[in-house]
Amino acid sequence: MKKWIIWIVLGVLVLFAIFSYNGLVGARANAKTAWSDVESSYQRRNDLIGNLVNTVKGAADFERGTLTDVIEARSKATSVNVSADNLSPEQVAQFQQAQGQLTGALSRLLVTVERYPELKANQNFLALQSQLEGTENRINVARDRYNAAVNTYDVKKHSFPSVIFASIFGFEDMARFKAEEGAEKAPEVNFDFK
Repeated sequence: MKKWIIWIVLGVLVLFAIFSYNGLVGARANAKTAWSDVESSYQRRNDLIGNLVNTVKGAADFERGTLTDVIEARSKATSVNVSADNLSPEQVAQFQQAQGQLTGALSRLLVTVERYPELKANQNFLALQSQLEGTENRINVARDRYNAAVNTYDVKKHSFPSVIFASIFGFEDMARFKAEEGAEKAPEVNFDFK
């Protein structure tokens, strides 16, 4: 009789281990897929920026320094690669910093464009600007979905009995996107171009 009880307990433990492991694998895979969606959205932005820069270059008297800043920031942002298998807080912060520099340079470019009515009237520029605005929204949605997927993974990883099997099988924490430092302050908008 005692042998049956031992076998039943062992069977239950094995089932817990299997379900916990499979659940953690699924949650981690979903978070990695969400990360890929984030990278895809940023890649779309990088592709659009090249077209935007080429369109703006057509304005002969446009400030070259602003374009150079955008081109350099885009180059930096595309050189930072983060593997979905190593989503440490440091890696995500490095990626986020490079993308933040590009966002800042792009914002300066779009503000500077306000001084050029012929460029603002260019249909190619207007279409690209609209696509960039949509892409920025996609990036935000992708980051939110990534954070939600990481949250699901974290909840599953730290819940009982998965927490036991997560440490046994080596499931590590995943980093989340965080707001940039100072993002809680409203930006100052200045249209004085003198």
